[in-house]
Amino acid sequence: MKVSLFITCLVDMLQTSVGKATVEVLERLGCEIDFPTGQICCGQPAFNSGYVKDSKEAMKRMIETFEHAEYVVVPSGSCGTMFKEYPNVFKDDQVWKEKAEKLANKTYEFTQFIVNVLKVIDVGAKLEGKATYHTSCHMTRLLGAKDEPMRLLENVKGLEIVPLKNNFNCCGFGGTFSVKMGNISEQMVDEKVQHIEETEADYLIGADCGCLMNIGGRSERLQKPVRVMHIAEVLNSR
Repeated sequence: MKVSLFITCLVDMLQTSVGKATVEVLERLGCEIDFPTGQICCGQPAFNSGYVKDSKEAMKRMIETFEHAEYVVVPSGSCGTMFKEYPNVFKDDQVWKEKAEKLANKTYEFTQFIVNVLKVIDVGAKLEGKATYHTSCHMTRLLGAKDEPMRLLENVKGLEIVPLKNNFNCCGFGGTFSVKMGNISEQMVDEKVQHIEETEADYLIGADCGCLMNIGGRSERLQKPVRVMHIAEVLNSR
């Protein structure tokens, strides 16, 4: 099975270990990885800020870049959701709408692809310790990927999963929200960090790099000992 990897801006620039883990896990599961070099930003920051016309150029570039992909896998529920939004963005342009629909239909968030396409729930991972899981807003509420991460984590040998209070609450990142509404964002992430600390977990796991960057940065500033990991890194642990 050939998989085209959409790596995302945050992984490319800040969290390359997530990209490496994503590739290694998928290869162990029998996938042939393709990395289209023409990929850029999916256009979400501009789109969410109201610059719809400007964001369309980036979207068209991404549609063309992945046009010949069999499957597109992305280690981010947020960016995966953006691909799913493309058909609606181009609803008044029949040619690009059809192309966008083809891309949306073959795009999967990392855990969705493993569980729903590869039909695997145990990737052979092993990680000793206690962990809690942050459910990102875009991934759960918009993309609808709710159960897949937990099904995979439950099969990581040595890992104890403990519930996170108000796990459905936003961490305060929200892309440009954290920049425009910094004071509110800080209060939201402080609450999230407090609930994580209450679990006494060794690891905070998530599937969106934006959330993990926000939570991890605040935890480090507050000198909290929890280790923040993307689920791809957890599943790549041996």
